[in-house]
Formats: sequence, C-alpha cells, structure tokens
Amino acid sequence: MPRKELTDEQFALIEPLLPPERPKKAGRPYLSHRLVLEGILWIQRTGAPWRDLPERYGKWSTAHERFRRWRREGLFQKILNALEARPAPMAITIARGP
Repeated sequence: MPRKELTDEQFALIEPLLPPERPKKAGRPYLSHRLVLEGILWIQRTGAPWRDLPERYGKWSTAHERFRRWRREGLFQKILNALEARPAPMAITIARGP
C-alpha cells in the first residue's frame, strides 16, 4: 500500500458512514467505495484534474460522479464531523532534564 493511502484502521473509521455498496449484478463492474475514495483523496492531495486520475483508481468519471453525489449528500461533512468528535490520541511527553 502506498504510504499516502488510507490504512485499514483509517478506513474502518470512515466505512460505516459510506452508503451501502451496490450489490453485484450483471453489467458494468462496480468499483468499491474504498477504491473510489482513494481516488478522490488522490485528486484532493495533488490538485490534478479529474481526467489525470491514475488508472489504478478506476475511471476518472466514476470517481468524479461519486464525489459529486457524496458532496451533494453531505457525506464529506458527516465524515469530518465524526472524525472531529473522536477523542484526540493521548500525547506522550518526554521530560527533559533540569
């Protein structure tokens, strides 16, 4: 896993907030929410145009459409609110000598 992608632990915090995955059926293959979310985060990190999304994240139009739908539904604000509501990790301070 590239270092900038979500860890399993990080994704586990977000996954319950995502809409249900579409059931598998005949037709065009469905890209998982995790893969599409990774693509959306790549676009946000790099500032690249949607059409420059690397192929490993699927078609740019799929990621863009899901981004637009999730933004319209307020999903990103829900994720932010949930992450902000979590207690901050305990900081460990190391005392220096006198």
